[in-house]
Amino acid sequence: MDKLAIIIAVVLIFLLIVFIRCIKIVPQAHVFVVERFGSFHSEWETGIHVLYPFIDRIAGKISLKEKVVDFKPQSVITKDNVTMKIDTVVFYQITNAKQYTYGVDHPLTAIENLSATTLRNIIGEMDLDSTLTSRDVINSKITAILDQATDRWGIKVNRVELKNILPPPEIQDAMEKQMKAERERREKILQAEGEKKSQILVAEGEKESQILRAEAKKQAQILEAQAEKEAMILRADAVKEQKILEATGEAQAIEMVQQAVAESLVKLNNANPSERVIQLKSLESFAKAADGKATKIIIPSEIQGIAGLAAGLKGIVGKDTQ
Repeated sequence: MDKLAIIIAVVLIFLLIVFIRCIKIVPQAHVFVVERFGSFHSEWETGIHVLYPFIDRIAGKISLKEKVVDFKPQSVITKDNVTMKIDTVVFYQITNAKQYTYGVDHPLTAIENLSATTLRNIIGEMDLDSTLTSRDVINSKITAILDQATDRWGIKVNRVELKNILPPPEIQDAMEKQMKAERERREKILQAEGEKKSQILVAEGEKESQILRAEAKKQAQILEAQAEKEAMILRADAVKEQKILEATGEAQAIEMVQQAVAESLVKLNNANPSERVIQLKSLESFAKAADGKATKIIIPSEIQGIAGLAAGLKGIVGKDTQ
């Protein structure tokens, strides 16, 4: 009985171990490929699964995460027969676990060889300068070709990048000299452009200075002419005012003389003068007229008699004085 119990216990433990080992847990972002009797049976996705012992087996545990592979540098020859080394970085992802498991042996080696041959074909159609300046174009072409070729392997190539492009040492030396010469040329061009701009600015400053001086001189002449014009106007106004004042004074003097004469006549008329007094006044007026600048004087007949009267009066006055 003891031996039987031990055997039963051993069998039970064995079955428990087998059962436990048959329980499989598929983690996130993984797929298990299961074969039954040596042929493909199913794909287990995330979760708990039971594997039939001695019947099923797991042919592959495939990760669906994106992977990055850095391949070693490949020797390539450009169109102008320059040998260089280029290493690539491939970003890929498994999209079909069954095709990846049964599609090709050593998928990474296949991708590496495919990328190397594709890179040689692309670089062989380009010269050195185009190769060095067309990384994006090369990356796009390699990505498209690899993605199409690996699609039947259950692999999707998301991106291919050229990590390093290493020309031969003599080419690198020549490129450095060329870059140095180009930098020196650009420096000379920049210096020449700076000198040119400086001379242009100096010329423009001189031009503006001359324009400003001419404008200032013009404004001074205009102001001087305006001042002279205003001075002439003021002098003319002063002469005009002087003449007006003189004419006004003469008019007022004539008016006063006339008024005085009129008043004297009024007074004379009020005094009721005799005929002889009137004749004497006429003689005084004729004497004033004779003092003028006239060359000819017409003496009225009445004044001739008055002159005789005046001579008589003079004689009488002379006798009285004796």
